[in-house]
Amino acid sequence: MTSPDILLNINSDQTRQLLEFPELIETLRAAFAAEIHVPLRHHHFLPQPDGTTATLLLMPSWSEEYIGIKLVTIFPGNTKRNIPGLYSTYLLCDSLTGKHLALIDGNQITVRRTVAASALAASYLSRENASNLLVIGAGRVASHLPYAYKAVRPIQKVKVWDINAALAAHMVNNLKADGFDAEVAQDLKSAVEQADIVTSATLSREALIHGEWLRPGVHIDMIGGFTPEMRESDDAVFANAAVFVDSMDALEEAGDLMSPIKNGVLNVDKINTLPMLCKQTTAGRTSNAQITVFKAVGTALSDIASAALVYRKYSRPQ
Repeated sequence: MTSPDILLNINSDQTRQLLEFPELIETLRAAFAAEIHVPLRHHHFLPQPDGTTATLLLMPSWSEEYIGIKLVTIFPGNTKRNIPGLYSTYLLCDSLTGKHLALIDGNQITVRRTVAASALAASYLSRENASNLLVIGAGRVASHLPYAYKAVRPIQKVKVWDINAALAAHMVNNLKADGFDAEVAQDLKSAVEQADIVTSATLSREALIHGEWLRPGVHIDMIGGFTPEMRESDDAVFANAAVFVDSMDALEEAGDLMSPIKNGVLNVDKINTLPMLCKQTTAGRTSNAQITVFKAVGTALSDIASAALVYRKYSRPQ
């Protein structure tokens, strides 16, 4: 048991071990149905001597129990320094006294809450028997997606596509080592056409998923793009789909949404949110033939819920 006067410092490995997907997904389900205050995130841009622009990102939120803020620094010039371009730390505080309770690894929180929120949305929006998963992207976030989805659907087959085939092969090998039936998708079009669930976590600026490829009943999940310039889908993906977002902030941040809205393909009034699903104030999937789309840009709501879970479990008497 920890002393009440100590500011805990919970590292990356500890954070990862305390955020197991089945429990995290259910924690987020309760959080999205609760009253948590999430103001707009703060972006501050810092020009650097090498010509790049660094970003200081602050994501605050608070509930009856906790106050939290995620601090993120993004330095593109770090590539030349051979160090990570992104660092993230989460500060959790007591909402009654303001006392600082814990510093928690923000990278693990971000990755694991991101894919857990996708799986949570899929628990409402994908077919219950969905077993064929396509992951587009093979980076850090994408590599966690099959594990999160397996917690909510009977995933039997995983295909991985990445513009870097070697990276996709590396991810597939890791999945096989963990017992997944996995393979590299050689052709993206045919892989999308065969999938029950398509989940994409890339930084693409050109559409990877095309509406003409979608078969009835597919669920599309996009969590990579978070700026107006990024695109993981074309406008046609939204033409005949039921569309959901993690937060209405996505309408002002995600190119995947801004373009079809601007072009009259997507009606803003028809967009529903993950909190509405969790509060059961709107229906999820309404038929096996329906095409569903979930677009997320990340929200501080899932950050504070994840951080609180880490803190409670870490502080629990052994």
